[in-house]
Amino acid sequence: MSSSRHSHSSNNSGRSRHSARIIAQTTVDAKLHADFEESGSSFDYSSTVRVIGDQQPRSDKVTTAYLHNIQKGKFIQPFGCLLALDEKTYKVIAYSENAPEMLTMVSHAVPSVGDHPVLGIGTDIRTIFTAPSSSALLKALGIGEVSLLNPILVHCKTSGKPFYAIIHRVTGGLIIDFEPVKPSEVPMTSAGALQSYKLAAKAITRLQSLPSGSMERLCDTMVQEVFELTGYDRVMTYKFHDDDHGEVVSEITKPGLEPYLGLHYPATDIPQAARFLFMKNKVRMIVDCRAKHVQVFQDDKLPMDLTLCGSTLRAPHSCHLQYMENMNSIASLVMAVIVNDGDEEGDGTNSEQPQQKRKRLWGLVVCHNTTPRFVPFPLRYACEFLAQVFAVHVNKELELESQIVEKNILRTQTLLCDMLMRDAPVGIVSQSPNIMDLVKCDGAALLYKNKIWKLGATPSDFQLNEIALWLSEYHMDSTGLSTDSLYDAGFPGALALGDVVCGMAAVRITHKDMLFWFRSPTAAEIRWGGAKHEPGVKDDDRKMHPRSSFKAFLEVVKTRSLPWKDY
Repeated sequence: MSSSRHSHSSNNSGRSRHSARIIAQTTVDAKLHADFEESGSSFDYSSTVRVIGDQQPRSDKVTTAYLHNIQKGKFIQPFGCLLALDEKTYKVIAYSENAPEMLTMVSHAVPSVGDHPVLGIGTDIRTIFTAPSSSALLKALGIGEVSLLNPILVHCKTSGKPFYAIIHRVTGGLIIDFEPVKPSEVPMTSAGALQSYKLAAKAITRLQSLPSGSMERLCDTMVQEVFELTGYDRVMTYKFHDDDHGEVVSEITKPGLEPYLGLHYPATDIPQAARFLFMKNKVRMIVDCRAKHVQVFQDDKLPMDLTLCGSTLRAPHSCHLQYMENMNSIASLVMAVIVNDGDEEGDGTNSEQPQQKRKRLWGLVVCHNTTPRFVPFPLRYACEFLAQVFAVHVNKELELESQIVEKNILRTQTLLCDMLMRDAPVGIVSQSPNIMDLVKCDGAALLYKNKIWKLGATPSDFQLNEIALWLSEYHMDSTGLSTDSLYDAGFPGALALGDVVCGMAAVRITHKDMLFWFRSPTAAEIRWGGAKHEPGVKDDDRKMHPRSSFKAFLEVVKTRSLPWKDY
């Protein structure tokens, strides 16, 4: 029972720390974007990330405005148009500026039928589309889970133009995204969608046929399949680490493109608000980062602004668009990889009721293109399904890795405990296995009966005694401490440790005796697998570019090690 309570307490503590980190990181994201908007061409990305990272996060008007802008943005991408309807009357309560032209403009190739409809606030949607299309839309709008029917093929009444209608509900109405369908593809619409699913099925079969035991092989196979399925110039698997920074762990590109494999990025590169949206909308397409956004007008009588978070057309933030252009990534398609949260084991309030597992964003499958690229909704839907299958296999690999690590730890713990039980604690540093085999670290030390034994990269004897005194003074009520930054934890002599160590895990054996594990700065472990600079080539740190972003990451983690696990 006590073990169960300890497990729940540990899980809750871990979740609390993660929630606090998300709140703090969101504030940092907001400040970064505000600086970008204010600075214009003088914006210095590397220094901004470094300076903001050193500041104490605080909630303020900047954060509130940033989150409101993300949630209540009033612009869409121009590759389609948008209508918002009153759920009871099916009348328009909001529309994008390009909707009248796209949906009601008379085509010269198709004779006009009847009066030319006017599209605006209060327009009945049934006047815009053909009778069969209106009937299909109204039937779909009356269903609770309306998004399950997406996409719905509709034809405009005046022009006969075909569109995919993609519907979702929001507070206050229904949002419909309209994406054009090439007339030549209309007779083949069903066959085209079927072909997409066949391609996805082939990729799924390939993933399912892989033997377990290699996350690298799984990720490499996924990017290869998405590369063939979508035709983008570059496809990457992007993994989020425990401290929320990202890493490209797998990649495939067309010839001539600079590889990003192995690059690490600061957490600010993919803001927390964007990650939250990926948990809701699992596929995101940007057709052309240089295209001018289209404004959405809504009825002034509405009690609140409509949210466009679920729209397939939602316009990206200007900061992200600039980043894309600097990378020469004009178009992108991103799929969320969502797995079970490993910390979740139920909250213990009702053990008889099965608890729904919490989810977390493990990473992203990211596609880039050097020219504008549009992927039809049926193919995007197939990609979403493929990403879900990929996530299931990622989850299995994570569980397998966790089991292997736990098994090794238990075996090593047993051996080390045997040494301690034989009243020979010095054996845990002088024999094999030793305490460095228990935890991934760069060095370890034992402080026992005022003597010190050291392994690997450690502080000096004097510095170890200083750390022990600091722990006794400021953490005397705890059995130990783990931190990825002694500097952030408040140890006065942290900077004097130099590049040797910065992260520490310490466990108290007795009142005066302690075990220490140390880790070097994260930057020392980062290796970039991509092409190196040409002689004389220099990066422009002011631009949001993978190289300068990587450099910003190294600046942020100079005083941090890899984070410690709870086990």
